[in-house]
Amino acid sequence: MIHSLFIVNNSGEVFLEKHWRSVVSRSVCEYFLDAQRAAPYDVPPVIATPHYYLITVQRDAVSLVAACKQEVPPLFVIEFLHRVVDTFQDYFGDCSETVIKDNYVVVYELLDEMLDNGFPLATESNILKELIKPPNILRTIANTVTGKSNVSTILPSGQLSAIPWRRSGVRYTNNEAYFDVIEEVDAIIDKSGSTVFAEIQGHIDCCIKLSGMPDLTLSFMNPRLFDDVSFHPCVRFKRWEAERLLSFIPPDGNFRLMSYHISSQSVVAIPIYIRHNFSIKTGEQGRLDLTIGPRNTLGRSVDKVKLELTMPRCVLNCLLTPNQGKYTFDSVTKTLSWDVGRIDVSKLPNIRGSVSITPGTTNIDANPSVNVQFQISQLAVSGLKVNRLDMYGEKYKPFKGVKYLTKAGKFQVRM
Repeated sequence: MIHSLFIVNNSGEVFLEKHWRSVVSRSVCEYFLDAQRAAPYDVPPVIATPHYYLITVQRDAVSLVAACKQEVPPLFVIEFLHRVVDTFQDYFGDCSETVIKDNYVVVYELLDEMLDNGFPLATESNILKELIKPPNILRTIANTVTGKSNVSTILPSGQLSAIPWRRSGVRYTNNEAYFDVIEEVDAIIDKSGSTVFAEIQGHIDCCIKLSGMPDLTLSFMNPRLFDDVSFHPCVRFKRWEAERLLSFIPPDGNFRLMSYHISSQSVVAIPIYIRHNFSIKTGEQGRLDLTIGPRNTLGRSVDKVKLELTMPRCVLNCLLTPNQGKYTFDSVTKTLSWDVGRIDVSKLPNIRGSVSITPGTTNIDANPSVNVQFQISQLAVSGLKVNRLDMYGEKYKPFKGVKYLTKAGKFQVRM
């Protein structure tokens, strides 16, 4: 399975390594770094080297590189690497280089428990927190003085049970269950505004703080929307196949209940549009005019809008006037960034002005593309809606809440 794990920062430095079955030299990461330099935003998840397979995951500002000697199911390793990052975020609140370096001891203890001789062992957050206490200032000081570690000497009660993801004896004063339905729109829009490609990657994140051993049932208004789904192990899959509802005994705390995919065969509503005009004539200055507006948002506001446009190499500078937000132009990478913020429907955001080019340029490739980022609160662009949440096995009435969020994934408009 996994022989070694390396964690690499944005500068290409390996700042943490852990070995299980054999010691692998960190020089093997050069193959990953070469691939990253060649395509920073499109690194292959599996890289074959003469002696190892490198399986990689990039999250936040760090990259996790697992070295495997034999062939293994890549998705199995990728899922485990994502689980490692999720565990670090759960324990430390973040998974940055600084946070990992500040908690080296706990990180190594976690990796020891999560993998046994290179095979996944304990990956559920509840079990890990019973085995290894999350760090705090008092515990750190006490461990330094006494020489003790965070690792418990008692086997967690849920480790050998039929429900390993939930610890026993959970008690809360306020019983709450919150669900976040988050959808990312991946789309390519052509020059005329027609949709070339569109799909939705969605997931439902939960924060469950319920006493005892509740048995929950979550139903949807339109469950036939899903083209593909994957579930947390707590979900009873046979019941989903038969009735199209989620029946589960939830873990305690935060977890991802399900992920789903809605492909372009379904109708994916594009929530924004861009009107653009970009022209460059040989030996003259060019003109740029961009306007962005909402579409199919059901009256919801579009927030955190940002546009990024990679100009042709012949462009020297941009002198633009936005009616909203701020713009920057990087003359080295030729990248124009426009931070719009919230779209005001009464006065649509617009940026226009002149573009100066290198004198004497004759061969001009003036067909850049715009990468768009945005967020829309309280809207699932697929039309997915939670119908109801029922609880069995406990007598109290919990507080329940559902939030929806749509945001841009890889959203590109061609000019």
